Amino acid sequence: MSYTINRIFDAESFDAVVERTRSALTDQGFGVLTEIDVKATMKKKLDIDMDDYLILGACNPRMAHQAIGLEPRVGAMLPCNVIVRKTGPNAVEVSAVDPVASMASIENAELTSVAGQVRGMLETVVQKI
Repeated sequence: MSYTINRIFDAESFDAVVERTRSALTDQGFGVLTEIDVKATMKKKLDIDMDDYLILGACNPRMAHQAIGLEPRVGAMLPCNVIVRKTGPNAVEVSAVDPVASMASIENAELTSVAGQVRGMLETVVQKI
């Protein structure tokens, strides 16, 4: 089982894909709670140069509330991370966590159902970018 939902964009700028990713997340009811610029962090902390790599911590409040109501400790696995990373001179990849895969170790059928709904929403996000 793959643990991410992926799509590669050829001949696209990193910034344009980031902008479209944010828009697609908003359209599906997600907000971006956290943002980590991994490239900038690696440069600042380790003086290592790397390609563009951004982690967006996305949350759909309605779905998060439902999941926390079913499993109070599930918050340790939230928000749903979506990464945008440069993979070549003119290529950018978007990868969203597969919530079904990430929550497979929790034995709760209702939570699995919620995770499936969120996976569907994230699949739509990735398709609409």
